Amino acid sequence: MTWSMNAQWRRRLLALAPAAALLGLACAPGMAHAVDLLANVVPGAKTELTVKMQILIIMTLLGLLPVMVMMMTSFTRFVIVLSLLRQALGLQQGLPNRVITGVALILTLLVMRPIGNEIWTQAFVPYDQDKIGLETALQIAEKPISRFMLAQTSKAALQQIAHLAGEDKITEPSQHAFTVKLAAFVLSELKTAFQIGCMLFIPFLVIDLVVSSVLMAMGMMMLSPLVISLPFKLLLFVLVDGWTLTVNTLVTSVQAY
Repeated sequence: MTWSMNAQWRRRLLALAPAAALLGLACAPGMAHAVDLLANVVPGAKTELTVKMQILIIMTLLGLLPVMVMMMTSFTRFVIVLSLLRQALGLQQGLPNRVITGVALILTLLVMRPIGNEIWTQAFVPYDQDKIGLETALQIAEKPISRFMLAQTSKAALQQIAHLAGEDKITEPSQHAFTVKLAAFVLSELKTAFQIGCMLFIPFLVIDLVVSSVLMAMGMMMLSPLVISLPFKLLLFVLVDGWTLTVNTLVTSVQAY
């Protein structure tokens, strides 16, 4: 197969799902490290990826794309906070899971847009124009996504994961392995999501306590407090423009990288 045919096949494959390939390039730095490992283990192995290997890597990334979106972006934080907000309001049936997931995905795309643009211009476009190889594109795409994760990661979580991975001697956060940074990022996102969710939960918990106390004082113990408190919680949420405050809190909680 000639070089022109190789380039043609690459362009056809990437044209099928450019957005998915974009996230794949951002979320698969381990593929580039695997090539280096192959060169060390197998004598004479070439680090230049063939067309078949590139197709295999990209198709694998497309299959792992949902996990990448959840674990390597702010999607986890957003969907947990929105789920806790739904539970605080008592709208388990009135606010479907698809709506929660859709809102979290839209906010994730909004927050990750600068990183996506950087990966697109510096990694995807040069690779599509045959200026760089797939290995180089993966290495370039790793840098912005790593900076983003480190900006959201707490030092305590990073030190804990680094200790478990045996990288205690590394003092520079950017020098840690990508898997270490990813694990620390996920732990930090869970902690931040629970903190924001707790802050949103408290006002509605106060309403539930007040309604329960009033019903107990009136001797209406057979009446469920949720039936009475739900309209008051919805009214409070609408009066304070709750959705705007919630979205603003979620977006601004993401640190600039």
